[in-house]
Amino acid sequence: MEYYTEVKLMGDAYGAGFSNGLTMCGSQSAAAFRKVEDMGPDAVYDDDRQHRIVLHKKAAGQAVEVSTEFINDSAEAVTLEMLSSFAIRGINADRIHRLQSFWSAEGKLRTESIEELHLEPSWNRCGMRVEKFGNVGSMPVRKYFPFLVVEDSKKQEFLGIQLYCPSSWQIEILCKDDDTLTIVGGIADRDFGHWMKKLSPGEKFVTPKAVIAGGNTLYEVCDKLVKAQKPAISDVDKKMGIAFNEYCTTWGNPSYDNIKKICDKLKGKGIQYLVIDAGWYGKGQGWWNSMGDWSVNEDKFPGGLKKIADYIRSCGMIPGLWFEMESVGANSEHYEDKEHLLLKDEVPLTVGERRFWDMEDEWVINYLGGKVIKLLKECGFGYLKVDYNDTIGMGCDGPESLGENLRKKVQATQEFFRKIKAEIPEIVIENCSSGGHRLEPSMMELVSQASFSDAHETLAIPLIAANMHRVIRPEQSQIWAVLHAGDSDNRIFYSIASTFLGRMCLSGDIYDLSEAQWKLVEQGMDFYGMASEIIRSGVTVRCEYSTTQYNHPTGSQLVIRQLGSRCLAVLHRFENSEAADLEFLKGGRVIAEYGRVEEDFSAKAWIYEIDQ
Repeated sequence: MEYYTEVKLMGDAYGAGFSNGLTMCGSQSAAAFRKVEDMGPDAVYDDDRQHRIVLHKKAAGQAVEVSTEFINDSAEAVTLEMLSSFAIRGINADRIHRLQSFWSAEGKLRTESIEELHLEPSWNRCGMRVEKFGNVGSMPVRKYFPFLVVEDSKKQEFLGIQLYCPSSWQIEILCKDDDTLTIVGGIADRDFGHWMKKLSPGEKFVTPKAVIAGGNTLYEVCDKLVKAQKPAISDVDKKMGIAFNEYCTTWGNPSYDNIKKICDKLKGKGIQYLVIDAGWYGKGQGWWNSMGDWSVNEDKFPGGLKKIADYIRSCGMIPGLWFEMESVGANSEHYEDKEHLLLKDEVPLTVGERRFWDMEDEWVINYLGGKVIKLLKECGFGYLKVDYNDTIGMGCDGPESLGENLRKKVQATQEFFRKIKAEIPEIVIENCSSGGHRLEPSMMELVSQASFSDAHETLAIPLIAANMHRVIRPEQSQIWAVLHAGDSDNRIFYSIASTFLGRMCLSGDIYDLSEAQWKLVEQGMDFYGMASEIIRSGVTVRCEYSTTQYNHPTGSQLVIRQLGSRCLAVLHRFENSEAADLEFLKGGRVIAEYGRVEEDFSAKAWIYEIDQ
């Protein structure tokens, strides 16, 4: 296995082997570079035209962090059409693992053999075979996560990769000269993501990084990749506190009165955050199309939001507030503000009834500084939920290519996240994009928590929650338990136990619950508190499920997470399930348990200790 680089410069020949249009790898540009020196773990490559590439490598925990730097030392401008973040050749593998993702169905594991992907070499090694996948747009987790694991099943060896790229990205698996694979990934190239980057003499460009790890199981590799992430978790959020988000209580219609009613019900119950979600702004036009102005609806919140934020704090909770700060809805007074919106083909880039602020525009940053940061400060909000409910697509107008303009706009969004954190250091930020469309590691490093999905009430919640263990830290993965007065005991167990796979967040008609129902919820909250250290610092060692359906799951799912000698096991039964097999508990000493798992759509969790 060898690390190297792939690059394509405008004007150079494309690769042969019938690959043009499938891949930009193997081009004349890449063939012209030769390694000239090693600088510790880094490698330097030159060509005859005074171009230089530095392949940067450094340790990242039990993984390796890789990025590529292109330096134009020539006297003429050069245009990149493709530059890999990482490229590895000589890989022996017979199975490929990817994570598919759609709205409210994030992270479904897709495993295929090399033969199923048709990646066997051709009979005379003439033709290049390519499996290329990725995402185009500003929702980097859509169809696929920027993630890949390859497996050599004979040797039980796995190699995993995560790309840190919040805009358009790609990963390629290639086969040509022998039975080994080449894997290449980075920014989506000119063919796939409309990306070109012009570098004047003396300029350089550094790619987004990738993190790469090896191991003997899929979950060992995933754990190394996830633990290489360095999230900016606020000090106040390091104890795995429980959140309550009122969205599935008011359904986009919060007010002073109903938030106060929620506060009165939650007071003294051990909730750390109470988050006011969408709908606190605008005037009777609906939350979906009114973002952009961020004027408090004083019919709902007379005198503004400070009064209710203060009331939340008086009840012992940290107040939180929802924004979709990058978007402008059709009912906003700024919807026609062409000067400050993203354009495509010289008209405002419009998706449904949404447009997008130009986050590189200084006026926009100052405007949002006043509307977002100032409001949070003045009202004393300690929690910010940042939502993002559609994608820019292939790119936008600007000084460079569509794909490069997109990359820079998303990079500017990330800078605004950093600005919020700099001005309100104690703020707890939640990353949400219609649920999980931004569960990508460079975004996750900017925040304390993330919405794992918008699957608030579906039966697939435990499946999606378990999927997230492969790509983000469970301590950041906020999983909702939406509660209703009509819930059976088993439904409460099912919902609450799902939150043990990450961070607990409650919602729903909590003021209509009976005392008996509240008792079950509070028992679950107590269990979560006991399990929180395992959730935060443990290793997922087992994840077994027997369903392929998310809308109508069948069978069961068992997830076990271990920290030292202590284990957390979470078992869910779906439709047509068999009696629970509790073999995993044999030889262990049960410390705590919650739930009941005696029939379909029930759940139970255990904390138990094992001998090591």
